[in-house]
Amino acid sequence: MGLRCVYTDLDGTLLGAGGSLFRDGEGAFTLLPARALEACHRAGVEVVLKSGRRKAQVMEDARLIGQSAYIYEVGSGLVIDGEEHFLTGPYTPYDDRRPHELIEESGAPALLLGTYAGDLEHHAPWHLDRHVSHLFRGRVDLDAANALLEREGLGDLRLVDNGALSGDRRAYHLIPATASKAAAVVLHMRARRYAPDECLAVGDSLEDLGVAPLVGRFYLVANAPEGSGPNVVRTESGYGDGFYEAVVQALLA
Repeated sequence: MGLRCVYTDLDGTLLGAGGSLFRDGEGAFTLLPARALEACHRAGVEVVLKSGRRKAQVMEDARLIGQSAYIYEVGSGLVIDGEEHFLTGPYTPYDDRRPHELIEESGAPALLLGTYAGDLEHHAPWHLDRHVSHLFRGRVDLDAANALLEREGLGDLRLVDNGALSGDRRAYHLIPATASKAAAVVLHMRARRYAPDECLAVGDSLEDLGVAPLVGRFYLVANAPEGSGPNVVRTESGYGDGFYEAVVQALLA
């Protein structure tokens, strides 16, 4: 079967330095990501953004590239043709209360910040005005952090790694355990009736790598940490140039 859909992360994948579509990882100007998007359009391939960014940000990015479906806040929400789907389980919004507020009331954010003081902090200013996830930056043992949540009776939440920041710091999202980029991709594929071998995904984080078993091929851009799998390919280039490489390879296959 031919390619019908590309699922791609934004920061560190489609976007380069400063979160720009037209900059590579070093800040040099590049048209390759835009050319890859053009190639998808010409081939009738849907491009679905899957990001840790807030809904308003991802919605605008999807609009700018002419797409009507997108995944925001690490799979906490999925929008398809204007219809919104939450993957937030017991933290689903009600009575105008956002999942973000419900997670705050659970005590989990305070627990993590207190336990990892000096190693974990809010990723200011992007931690503000979020609908679901609590956004942090720093460097922590992810398995230990999630074991801590489980021990404290907060196993319906999980801390996820969503990619590298400056230095050796990483971005972490505290989200409902039911939410993930993979779960949102499954829901979108079902809605669109896509088969796995009609889809590919591109990313730069451990959370992105969770999508690999669901699609025909998964590409880790060159700037991503180590990762492997039977259908995982590492691009020679990083950031948006790596996205271009993945799309061209898939369309020519």
